[in-house]
Amino acid sequence: MTHAAHRATQPHSSHSPELRAAARHFARRRFLTLTGAAAALALATNLPTAGAAAAAELDPRHITENPFTLGVASGDPLPTSVLLWTRLAPKPYEPDGGLPAERVVVRWEIARDEDFRRVVRRGATIAHPEFHHTVHVEVPYLDPGREFHYRFRVGSWISDTGRTRTAPGRGHLSGASGLSFAAVSCQRYDQGYYTAYRHLANEDIDVVLHLGDYLYEYAVNAAGGARNYTDRVLPAHFNHETVTLEDYRLRYALYKTDPDLQAAHRAHPFVVTWDDHETENNYAGDNDEHDSPPEEFLLRRAAAYRAYWENQPLRRRQRPDGPDMRLYRRFSWGRLAQFDILDTRQYRDNQAQGDGWQIPGPESADPARSITGDEQEQWLLDGWADSDAVWNVVPQQVTFSQRRNAVGETYKVSMDSWDGYRASRERVLAGAEDAGIENLMVLTGDVHVGYAFDIKRDFDDRSSRTVGAELVATSVSSGGNGSDKPANWDTYMTANPHMRFYNGRRGYLTVSLGRTQARADFHALPYVTTPDAGLTTVASFAMEAGNPGLTPV
Repeated sequence: MTHAAHRATQPHSSHSPELRAAARHFARRRFLTLTGAAAALALATNLPTAGAAAAAELDPRHITENPFTLGVASGDPLPTSVLLWTRLAPKPYEPDGGLPAERVVVRWEIARDEDFRRVVRRGATIAHPEFHHTVHVEVPYLDPGREFHYRFRVGSWISDTGRTRTAPGRGHLSGASGLSFAAVSCQRYDQGYYTAYRHLANEDIDVVLHLGDYLYEYAVNAAGGARNYTDRVLPAHFNHETVTLEDYRLRYALYKTDPDLQAAHRAHPFVVTWDDHETENNYAGDNDEHDSPPEEFLLRRAAAYRAYWENQPLRRRQRPDGPDMRLYRRFSWGRLAQFDILDTRQYRDNQAQGDGWQIPGPESADPARSITGDEQEQWLLDGWADSDAVWNVVPQQVTFSQRRNAVGETYKVSMDSWDGYRASRERVLAGAEDAGIENLMVLTGDVHVGYAFDIKRDFDDRSSRTVGAELVATSVSSGGNGSDKPANWDTYMTANPHMRFYNGRRGYLTVSLGRTQARADFHALPYVTTPDAGLTTVASFAMEAGNPGLTPV
C-alpha cells in the first residue's frame, strides 16, 4: 500500500556487502532464468541449492528446549489431502533457531479425534537445515469433507495439536452446512496486537484465506513499536529493514511467536497469497520502489520468496526456484465454490505514471499492460470456462473495483490497484461474461479498511449492470486503531456509488456460502494498540445466487 507520507519516512534499505557483491557479479545479466537466480541466491547467502540435504543427522536427545516455539499450521485443503507445517526453533530469535546445521527426524500423525485414539495416518519426515528446519508434510489418502487433528513429535517433544479439514469431493454440491471462510490481511507487528486472530480462532469456519502482507519488511524496535512492551526487549537485529534471507527468516520468527496468530493457525487451515510487504513495499515484477537495478532487487526477491515458502503451509509445487515462485493456484469446495487464488505482484508491469494516486491517463489505460501477466490471466479465464461451481471466488491482493478519490469529472485513482491496469480488469470482466460466470466474488486486502463493492461491468457508466461483488478485508493490525469513518468517508461514498460499505477499523471478514445465497459479515475491533479488545459485527450483506449485487442485512 502506497502512502506518500509513509514512504517519505522510510529510509532507503542498506544492502549488505554480500548482497551488493553478488549483485555486481551478476550485473551482466538480469538472471531471469531459474538456474541463474538460484545460483545467485546461493552465492549471496552461502546456502545450498534446493534439495541438497546436510549429511549429519541430529540426535533428538540433544534438543533440550521445546523446538515447537512457532506453533503448527495446515493449509491448501484438497478432497483427499492436506498440508501440515511446523518449524523447529528452540531459540526462535537466533539466526539458526537454536539448532545445528543437521537434519532432524520429525514424526507426525493425523487423527479423527483430538485425543489421537483414532489415528488415520502417521509418518516421519526430515527437517532440513537449508530450509531452516521447516517441515511441509503433504498427507494423502484422507476422506473428503472431514475434520482432522494433527501433531508433530521430535524425540520426547510433542507439538501443540492443530485442527484441519479436507475439502468435499468434486461430486458434492455442498455439505449440509455449506462453506464458511474468513478473509484476513495486513498484520504489521509493530502497529498493534493480533487480537483479531484470537477471535478468529474461535470462529466456526472451514478455512482462512490470507490475502497478503503476512509480514512487513520495516524495522521493529526493542519495544515492539506500538505494542510498547515493558516486560521484554526484542533483539536489536529486528530494528532494521529486511533484505537478506536471514533477515526475512528472523522476521517470520518474530511474527510467528505471537500467541494469537498461533491460535488461529492451530484452529483452521489457511490458504495464503502474498502482496508486496512480504518482499518490499509496492514492488512490481523485478522493479522495487527505489529503482534499484533489477539484478540487485531479484536477489532480495529470491530471499523473500524462499523465506515465505519456508514459513507458510504451502505444498512442494509452490517451492520457489530463485526469484520465481508459482503462487497462483486453484482449489474447489465440491461444486459449491471454485477458488482462484491470484498473484498480482510477481508478474505485473511497473505501476503507471510514477505510482501513487494519479489522474487516469493513456499509460494506465494501455492495453499492453497487465497486473497478472498473460499466462496467469489466461489460466484464470480458462478456469472459469471449465467451472461448474455455484460461486466463483477470487482471493487476491489489491482493490479491483474503481475507487475515485474525488467527486466530479476530475479525480485520481491508485496506480497500484486494478485502476492502474484498466485493460487487465476489462479483460477479466469480459472473460467472466464469456464464461457465463453469474456469481463472481472478489476478495481483497491491502488497504487497511473494510469495503464492500458492487462490481460493475463498466465502472464509468453508473447505470451499468452489476456482475459480482468485491469484499475487502480490513487489516489485522496495520494502520493502528483506525476509525469507523475515516476522513475521506463522505467523499468516497459519494464518488463511488457502487461502494456499499466503508469502515476503517481493524478486524476480519467472514463469508458463508450456500447453494442459493451468500452472506458476508465485517467484524471490527475498537483498538489494537492495547490487547484484549472485544469484537463487533459492523455490517452484513447478502448476495443471492444468480442475482449479483450486495443487499444489506
